[in-house]
Amino acid sequence: MKALVYHGPGVKAWEDVEQPELSADTDAVISVDTTTICGTDLHILKGDVPAMVDGRVIGHEAVGTVATIGTGVKNLKLGDRVLVSCVSACGACRFCRESRYGQCTGGGGWILGNEINGTQAEFVRVPFADNSTYPVPAGVSDEEVLMLADILPTSYEVGVLNGRVGPGDVVAVVGAGPIGLAAISVARLFSPSLVIAIDMAASRLDAAKRFGADVMINNSEVDPIAAVRDLTGGLGADVAIEAVGVPEAFELTADLVRPVGRIANIGVHGRPVTLHLERLWDRNVTITTGLVDTYSTPTLLRLLAGRQVDAKRFVTHRFGFDEFMHAYDVFADAAETGALKVVLSRTG
Repeated sequence: MKALVYHGPGVKAWEDVEQPELSADTDAVISVDTTTICGTDLHILKGDVPAMVDGRVIGHEAVGTVATIGTGVKNLKLGDRVLVSCVSACGACRFCRESRYGQCTGGGGWILGNEINGTQAEFVRVPFADNSTYPVPAGVSDEEVLMLADILPTSYEVGVLNGRVGPGDVVAVVGAGPIGLAAISVARLFSPSLVIAIDMAASRLDAAKRFGADVMINNSEVDPIAAVRDLTGGLGADVAIEAVGVPEAFELTADLVRPVGRIANIGVHGRPVTLHLERLWDRNVTITTGLVDTYSTPTLLRLLAGRQVDAKRFVTHRFGFDEFMHAYDVFADAAETGALKVVLSRTG
């Protein structure tokens, strides 16, 4: 089969690899119908994720068809259409029993496209298939449900829920890429009074407006700290969400929050970040970090099926599997191309 393979920092190739087989009776092999590229994949290609080794298939998001199942799989049958979650869950360890699947100690967690071969391929082996896949609701397209593999549960859990967004809150989101836009979108479910998007790309700020931001701040032109304080009577945001994954973005996020506010870090960080405790220690600020656990995926699937979440609008570019290399170029140059999420499909 063909797959997108990592060969060290900055090097990748769409090439022939062995088709996966079952290695445990709780595995399933999924024929990948659609997949996508994540900002985390760009971090991987920069060398920010130590678990990645030469020869591993990239990717942790997919919608596909069940091709093979192990004898221990109870909830799937051949031909089922399923969402492959970015997080695998053994279901039995302490963390899985607390719905903290991202911290699974039984062989799961974020392993696809990280510790084992991932989803940017024609087929993928999914461990713990009963706990790590979800049936696709009737009437929902592949590319809509694909957005629930990672970006929507990540933004919902690690951004909005960790940040405890509530009615009347002022929410500042640093970074209007796909994760930031998802955070803006799902924050709206909790009736904030004001959502502020901060980014340096005009195209992404335009997207932020479409996704529900009330105020757009270009921090290459305007001092975002002064602007947010002007909007909040000098206090700052109730919740500040970091959705980029670079030191400058986190440090800005920390400067935007009010006393007794909440900082929710979503970004994947590959470099050290300065935490200015000398400015924060006496302000009763809460800082949360997190890898998505995907406990919210069933809820988000119901919201998607009920058309209370619009996932399709994230998709800006579509490609066939044979266009993977070009798709990466388009996604990586999002400031110029306007790419939010790119979808790659078996049928093109």
